[in-house]
Amino acid sequence: MTDLIVSVEDIKKHSSETNCWIVVDDVVWDMTEFAPTHPGGSDIIHKHAGLDASLAYNSAHSPSLISKTLGPSKRKGKIDSTTPTDLLKPPPTEEAQPKLEVGAKPALTTLINSCDFEAVAEKSLTKKAWAFYSSAATNLVTRDANKSMFDRIWFRPRLLRNIRHINTTTKILGQDVSLPFFVSPAAMAKLAHPDGELALARGCEKFGIAQCISTNASFTMAEITSSVKPESIPFFFQLYINKERFKSEALLKDAEKNGIKGVWFTIDGPVQGKREGDERVKVESATYAKAAISGAAATNDSKGGGLGRTMGGYIDDTFNWDDIAWLRKATKLPIVAKGVQTAEDAVLAVKHGLDGIVITNHGGRNLDTSPPSLLTLLEIRKHHPEVFSHLEVYVDCGVRRGTDIVKALCLGAKAVGMGRPFLYSLIYGQEGVEHFIDIMKDEMETTMRLLGITDLSQCHPRYLNICDVEHLIPRSLESPLPEIPQSAPRAKL
Repeated sequence: MTDLIVSVEDIKKHSSETNCWIVVDDVVWDMTEFAPTHPGGSDIIHKHAGLDASLAYNSAHSPSLISKTLGPSKRKGKIDSTTPTDLLKPPPTEEAQPKLEVGAKPALTTLINSCDFEAVAEKSLTKKAWAFYSSAATNLVTRDANKSMFDRIWFRPRLLRNIRHINTTTKILGQDVSLPFFVSPAAMAKLAHPDGELALARGCEKFGIAQCISTNASFTMAEITSSVKPESIPFFFQLYINKERFKSEALLKDAEKNGIKGVWFTIDGPVQGKREGDERVKVESATYAKAAISGAAATNDSKGGGLGRTMGGYIDDTFNWDDIAWLRKATKLPIVAKGVQTAEDAVLAVKHGLDGIVITNHGGRNLDTSPPSLLTLLEIRKHHPEVFSHLEVYVDCGVRRGTDIVKALCLGAKAVGMGRPFLYSLIYGQEGVEHFIDIMKDEMETTMRLLGITDLSQCHPRYLNICDVEHLIPRSLESPLPEIPQSAPRAKL
C-alpha cells in the first residue's frame, strides 16, 4: 500500500475536536473517533490536533501501538517532506514534553553507586514515574527490609590466596552470561527514558547479561529482541496469566517466535497491593501509559491513580498449581515461577517439574510484611536444601551492592535480579545502564577478591556469618502455635 502525501496546510485544517488529525513519526492519523475513547483522556490528543504529536506519543508508547490500535483505515498518509515540518510542532510545554534534558542531571561520571542513581532519579523523573517506580505496599516494611536484611549478614574472608584472576561467568537456564545478575522484569521503562527497554537491552549487550521482559513492557518483544545483535544476550519473558487464556497463549507463541529463552510466570501478584505512593499521584494525559505487550492501560478511579492496580485488571486470580499443566502445553520453553516466598512453595515448584524459581516479593509492592527475599532464601536452604539440586534458584529484591550479590550466591542462588536500580539508571539512557552495570561488576569482583574466592563455583555459606538473622528463620514449617480446639456443642435447655 502506497501512502498518500499530505501537505502541512491540509493537516492544519484538521485541528478541532470534531475533525482531528495528528502526525506521529511523519505518518498522519485521523484521531477524531478514537480520541473520546482514549484511556488516557482526550485532552492530550486534542492539544495536538493539526500538529506533530511525535514527542508526546513516543514518550509513553511503543512505535507500533498506534497502527495496531487504529488500523489502516485511519492512516491518512505521510507528511509532505518538501514542506518545513517545524510548522506543526506544538508549543514547548512541560506537559507535552516530559523528556528530561541531560544537562539538568549531574554528569554520569559523578555517580559511583546504585544509591546515586536513585537520588538523581527522585529529582529527575516526573512525579508519576517516580511514584510508580519507588512506591511499595502500605507501610513499606517489606520494601525496606529487603535491603536491610543484606546488611545483617557478615562476611568471613579467607586471605593469603591468589586472587588476581576472577571468573564471573555462569549460566541461566542453560544460557551463557558474563555476570550473575540480570535485569528483572519491570513495567513501563519508557517512563524513565524514551528508549525504555531498548536501552536496557543495548546496555546488557555490552556486558553480556540477561534481560527479563515484562508483560507490561513499553515495547513489544520483537522490538526489544531486535534492538541487539541476534543471540548476543539471553532474553526471558515474564508472564502475567491473562483471564482470557488464549491471550496468554498468543504471547507464549510470540515469545518463542522472538527467541525468548524461558518463561517466568508471576505467582505473587494475582491482585496488586495497595501502593499508596502510586495511588496519590494521578495519571495525567502527558504521563498516560499503555503497555505494548499486554495492552493494559493506566487510568484514574475513586481509589487513586495507581498504575500497577489499574493496569493489572486482566490478571487471572484463579491460576493455581494445577494450571501449570496448561502452561506446559502452551509452550516448549523452560518455565520459572516468579514470586516464591516460602520453602513449601519451593518444594511444590520441584514437584511440578519447574525449571527454576525466583525468590521475590515484588519489591515489597504487594503484600507488606511478607518476608524479605534473603530470609526466604535462608528458609529454603535450611529446611529444603534439596530444592537447589532440582531447579535453579534466583533472588530478586533489595540488591543494591556487589556484596549483596555475593551473599545471595553463597547461600545457593544461581543469579540475582535487579529492577528499580536498572530503571533509575535509565534516566541516562543506554549509557547510564552500561555505567550502572560496570559499577556493579566492579563491586562484585572486588568483593570476591577480598573474600578470597576467584570463581562463582567457590561461593559457599562458610564465607558468611548469619547469626544476626538466623533466629528469624522459622524453626519449623508447621504452625508455631497450637490449634484452637473446637468448642463442644452446648446442651439446649
